Amino acid sequence: MEQQIREILAAYGRLGVDVDALDVNTDLYLNGMTSHASVNVMIGLEEAFDIEFPSEMLRKANFASIGAIQAALSELVPNSLAG
Repeated sequence: MEQQIREILAAYGRLGVDVDALDVNTDLYLNGMTSHASVNVMIGLEEAFDIEFPSEMLRKANFASIGAIQAALSELVPNSLAG
């Protein structure tokens, strides 16, 4: 799951750094991701994992780091896919 998140961030996050060099807890917004880019990341995640983020999960904090994205996805992705 983490590698898929990194690939989506690389494609849509508009980060100013190499996504593979980021720690899972690094703040993505401090590394160049804008709110507009986070929407594109969210759409990319929804397509990749065949899920839809409910409105109550559409908070900046849920997209602030790779770890936060992974935690949010773990609530939405069936257990068999969350590994």
